[in-house]
Amino acid sequence: METMIPRLFTPPKQSFFLFGPRGTGKSTWLKAAMPDAIWIDLLEADQFRSYSARPERLKELVLAEAGKKIVVIDEIQKVPDLLSVVHSLIEKKLKLRFILTGSSPRKLKKTGADLLAGRVIKQALHPFMAVELGRKFNLTSTLTQGLLPLVFSAAAPEAVLRTYASLYVREEVQMEGLVRNIGNFSRFLEAVSFSHGSLLNTSNVARDCEVERKTVEAYITILEDLLLAYRIPVFSKKAKRATVAHPKFYYFDAGVYRSLRPCGPLDRPEEIEGAALEGLVAQHLTAWSSYRGEKNKVYFWRTAAGSEVDFVVYGEEVFWAIEVKNTSRIRPEDLRSLISFKSEYPQSSAFLLYRGKERLKKGNVLCIPCDEFLLNLNPEKIKIL
Repeated sequence: METMIPRLFTPPKQSFFLFGPRGTGKSTWLKAAMPDAIWIDLLEADQFRSYSARPERLKELVLAEAGKKIVVIDEIQKVPDLLSVVHSLIEKKLKLRFILTGSSPRKLKKTGADLLAGRVIKQALHPFMAVELGRKFNLTSTLTQGLLPLVFSAAAPEAVLRTYASLYVREEVQMEGLVRNIGNFSRFLEAVSFSHGSLLNTSNVARDCEVERKTVEAYITILEDLLLAYRIPVFSKKAKRATVAHPKFYYFDAGVYRSLRPCGPLDRPEEIEGAALEGLVAQHLTAWSSYRGEKNKVYFWRTAAGSEVDFVVYGEEVFWAIEVKNTSRIRPEDLRSLISFKSEYPQSSAFLLYRGKERLKKGNVLCIPCDEFLLNLNPEKIKIL
């Protein structure tokens, strides 16, 4: 039996929501971390029917198990009416700790998650980080397969990735009636993959998948609500030069991006792999920030004149400017945007991540092999050197 890979997620001591896309290992981690908890799995048809019909059954179950103080409700968004029961049990001061997992907070936003504001905090579990895998981390295979635990542990990772998006479309989008035309949404998933790691232009995406721009905007919101994608805003604090307004778009996992990105004779492999590499760094920075309590936010920087730095991590603890290059050799032009950023923000630390093997210092820019950077990006530490 394969040993479970330890996660760097540290749970709070109070009740909490644990959000994360399907396959990030929420249930696996909880079963190992909370083996004696009362467990309700709403993906099980009988439990879904039971609690949908009578949410108050939760109170009966908890009161009958007086010796157990931890209650896990898996995929809480399936029966959001349970939130009011959780709220009433918390108010009874029974010293219960609720852990409510979900792969989509969309329904909860509409059905009273605010009832638990201040009582149940929000946490997230992300795909594996390189530091969690250690020697098992391989940059080349990761750029194709991604870091979803569901995929990483599979005997046939490529097959799991091929069905991953369709599983979401069927179970989350189609069954919940989130869109009227599932064909349009499926085309959108492919069309928006061309925006991965790029400025998001909804008009262009709408043209590519032959729907209205407002429909594309609604679809993007659905992707974000399902935790399948996110947008990174532009860094404009105390800017001396005009910056762009559009955010950058990323699928949450490099493997999911690769599974959705169409390939053909006109597609350059290095362009697709470059976007995958940038997305891999994005998901690591996002996870690092999340696990450190959101003390630092992830941005990008792009001036109206065209100078761009892929990532700016800014907050209470760090001020990093990070450029990602899918190349083994560093050219002078690869450093220009970082040098430009440093001239405007001299307080920042500038890093260039590349596919080479040596750590180099070029002026004020530290050039680090990308795999080395990712393996040293540890949520338990601030320093990456």
